[in-house]
Amino acid sequence: MGAGLFCSIAVYFIYPDVSWMKKHNPKYTAFMEYRMEEWRDKGKKIKIRQKWVPLRRVSPYVTKAIIIAEDDKFWSHEGFDFDAMQKAIEKNLKKKKIKAGGSTISQQLAKNLYLSPSKNPIRKLREAILTWRIENSLSKRRIIELYVNVAEWGEGVFGIEAAAQKYFHKNAASLSAYEAARLAAVLPNPRRLNAAGDSRYVEKRANLIYRIMIKRGIIIPEYEELMSQPDDITPEEADILEKQIETGGAPWEVSSENLPPGEEAPANKEPSPEVPEEIPEIPGLTMPANP
Repeated sequence: MGAGLFCSIAVYFIYPDVSWMKKHNPKYTAFMEYRMEEWRDKGKKIKIRQKWVPLRRVSPYVTKAIIIAEDDKFWSHEGFDFDAMQKAIEKNLKKKKIKAGGSTISQQLAKNLYLSPSKNPIRKLREAILTWRIENSLSKRRIIELYVNVAEWGEGVFGIEAAAQKYFHKNAASLSAYEAARLAAVLPNPRRLNAAGDSRYVEKRANLIYRIMIKRGIIIPEYEELMSQPDDITPEEADILEKQIETGGAPWEVSSENLPPGEEAPANKEPSPEVPEEIPEIPGLTMPANP
């Protein structure tokens, strides 16, 4: 029993061939297959919606929003954020149940590509081995490219291109900063949260991510507003817009303080899903002051 268990874990040091992902894109992941089996068992006729896109055809706001929301130390760590893991353990002990995970993007990718969503310790050990191998075999750019193409963004929706089409009716390259923030906001529970809905939870979390992007200089609101205008804007409209920007009265300002109390039904009019009682902390970050 002990030897068999050891072998079932140790095999992940050599299998699967992680380096294959350097130049190949997986058609399906273990997580997608898990979902398909789940649908079959429940008699649901749901098909995977996914379209692979290279990172150059994804709005740069998407990767920045995801890293802020899911793994703020992505570019500097080697697969594991031990500070975030410690905070997650402390939070779980305080609540006496496993809620916070502290997983990095690399860990999430390892799980999505090769494992199930089970929370048992054996799966976590396999995930750790695969994460170490992924970090040592693939570039950070390739890791984030794989992640945005296989992440789950709704029932049957996988990858950023399918998510952009479903929720905002545009391709991934055209996503705005705030749309990217909303997509990043639902990653903790993409089947219950609607990126385009009017859930108070999603809006508040997206606003937090968006404000961090502004604070870091990732977004210049005036530029965002100008770039959102149609190409055939008239000179008169351009003058009005310029005056709005100069006086600080442009309509692009975002504030979570004005959000209505209570949960609202999502845009698709389906029953409002249960949402967490509190907005989870973004790893390594605290709520910034309103700009």
